Parts: sequence; C-alpha cells; structure tokens
Amino acid sequence: MKSVKSQRFAFTLVELLVVIAIIGVLIGMLLPAVQNVREAARRISCANRMNQHILGMHNFESANEMFPAAYEGPLDFPGWSWATFILPFAEQQNLQDLADITNNLFGAGSIKACVTTEYSQTRLDLFRCPSDLGPDLNPIRLNHAMSNYRAVAGPQGAGAFFPDFDYGGILFQNSQIKFRDIRDGTAQTVVIGECLFDENSNKRAAIWPGMTGRRGNSIWISDVMWWVDADSATVNGPAPQAFSSRHPGGANFSFADGSVRFFIEGGDVENLRFLAGRDDGVLVENDF
Repeated sequence: MKSVKSQRFAFTLVELLVVIAIIGVLIGMLLPAVQNVREAARRISCANRMNQHILGMHNFESANEMFPAAYEGPLDFPGWSWATFILPFAEQQNLQDLADITNNLFGAGSIKACVTTEYSQTRLDLFRCPSDLGPDLNPIRLNHAMSNYRAVAGPQGAGAFFPDFDYGGILFQNSQIKFRDIRDGTAQTVVIGECLFDENSNKRAAIWPGMTGRRGNSIWISDVMWWVDADSATVNGPAPQAFSSRHPGGANFSFADGSVRFFIEGGDVENLRFLAGRDDGVLVENDF
C-alpha cells in the first residue's frame, strides 16, 4: 500500500511540476504582449498630450493673433518658453500666475537661469512622455522641470547663435508667426517633436519653463527648441538634440493642425526637414 501511495504522490508531484512549467511558458508568452499593450497605451497618451499643446497654441493664437514664440528673451539671455505661454489654455492659469511672467524675467535677468523656483521645478504631466524614464528635474539643464517635448524651430540651421533668427518654422526666439504665415498648410508643418532623457546616450530631453541662456560659449536653445539639420532630423539618431523617444521604432511629432503622427526610426530625414518649414512649397506624403 505504501508503495502505491508513494507512486500516486510521485505522479501528482510530476503533474504539478508540468502544470507549473506550462504556466511559466504561458506567462513568458503573455508578458511581452502585455508590455506591448501598455506601451501602445503610453504612446497614445503621449500623442494626446502633444495634441493638447497644439490646441493651447491655437487658443493662444486666437487671443494674441500669433503663435507663441519658442521662447521670449533678449539677445542671448534666458526667456519664458512656449510651454509657459500656453498654460492658461491648458487649465494651468494658477501656475502661470505663480511665475508672474508679466513682471518677472525667466532667470531673474541673469545671463544664466541658474536659480530654480517653485514654478520652474513643478512637474507637469502635460510635458512628460509616459514612456520616458527621466527624473522630474533635468540635471543637465540646471535642474528645472523636465520636458520631453521640444519646439521644431525649422529646417535652417544657423551654425551659430543669432538673436531672433528665423529658422523657417513656426516657433523660434521671439517669433510672431500667424496662421496666414503657414503657407505650406497646417497639416504640412511640424511644430513639436519628442526628445528623450538618457544620459548614457547623451540625450538631454528639454525643460518646459524656459530657455536657460548662456553657459560658457553655448546658448542652450535646445532647452526649448531645435532645428532639424541632417543629424538632428534622424529620429533616434546619435545627435544630443536629435528628436527621439522610448517608443519602439520612432517618435511622435505634432503638426500645426493639431494632428500627431509617428515618424519611424530610419525614415527619410528630408521628409522631416521639409515638414519643419512653414513656407518651402514641398508637399510630403504621409509615409514618414
């Protein structure tokens, strides 16, 4: 009798191990699918936030008869950003009131915005991609609040900093672009692109409150905007300012009509360069 019971117990144990093994295999098969579903949801949430940016800009344009500038500031000094300007149109009027941008300068008038404030260190989900793993404060950009969204200044790189330079897009320093100036059409003109934070690959993301000004021989306009030269137009490319994301295979970009489209990694960089210009007369097909 004991041997029969032992044999039955042995069979039961083997069967249990088989079941456990099967469950393990199923979990191994299902986990990537679950992760893919979660990432798809994060990518959609990211696109929704970018759509809110553009809607805020539309409302700003209606109120001010021009789109917000990428940032407003004199010469190479710091300045409040496009994100700061659209806050009242994104249910964040109280936060903008905290900064009192009418009476205060970003960086308090210094050549470098090295002093942080409660305002400049406020995390806003509106400016964070749900897939990005970066901290709330950007350590590379003087510890102001992180943003994963940067204005696409245009297709024309200046090679050096020139105050109020028109890069050919919609948002640049002290820009005053109106809807009528977007002659290529709002559905053919990119406004905002994603930028991830990853110190290992030297990806610096952005900040939302403003542009921090001069540090050494550099003006850190990439805090809030960048043009799309051959390097930075390569989505997920090696350039520190390259538009990039943690979404597998590419990054989101928002257009002036409010649409958000996904640009694939390894796509034709000339497509993005033409789309960055507001008045180049080139029609780009929807294959990015």
